[in-house]
Amino acid sequence: MNERPSADWPLDLAGSGVTETVVTTRGPNDRWNVAALGLFAPEGADDGSPAGPVTARTWGRTRTGRNFTDRGEGYVQFWTDAVDFVEAACSVREEDEPVLDSAAAWVRVRAERLDEGTADGTAWVDWALHPMESVVRSRAVPTHSRARAAVVEATVAASRLGIDGFDDEALRDRIAHYADVVDSAAGERERAAWERFEALVDWRDDGRADP
Repeated sequence: MNERPSADWPLDLAGSGVTETVVTTRGPNDRWNVAALGLFAPEGADDGSPAGPVTARTWGRTRTGRNFTDRGEGYVQFWTDAVDFVEAACSVREEDEPVLDSAAAWVRVRAERLDEGTADGTAWVDWALHPMESVVRSRAVPTHSRARAAVVEATVAASRLGIDGFDDEALRDRIAHYADVVDSAAGERERAAWERFEALVDWRDDGRADP
């Protein structure tokens, strides 16, 4: 299905904690960089309604942070394919068009810089994401996959390898646990996503692919 474009989020994110999405931002070469982006739910007002914008944090000198600064917008996408998420989180991927085929819904957002600082020697920037246009492409009965969650958590752990303030040995142990979950519970796309993760991330040593 395709719904008419809207100027709002395609779902209620209030109370949802952190939602892992894929974001595309236009770079200086006019191609769209594909990256993972965690959305932080807006704080609730006394009546339960959202009291603030959806926010996100970028770390270090990422392409997403740079493109948000230079362009002021991007496309947040609610992904359905674990392979796309792994590539967004662990590799440098660029596309000619902003919306991936696997996106169940997308939102063109205006990115407003809210705050910045450093944590354990790494710079961060907080962004308010204001929806300008959104489209729902498909709706599905929700299912819950331990393997898909394990793939997501493995990419988070991998992103912290080699960063001051994190224990690399503990992170590698965590990734090994997620590998076991995928081995026991994955479907076809989750297994393909893990194979892609293994190709991109040298997690058994100290190095990994540069995102």
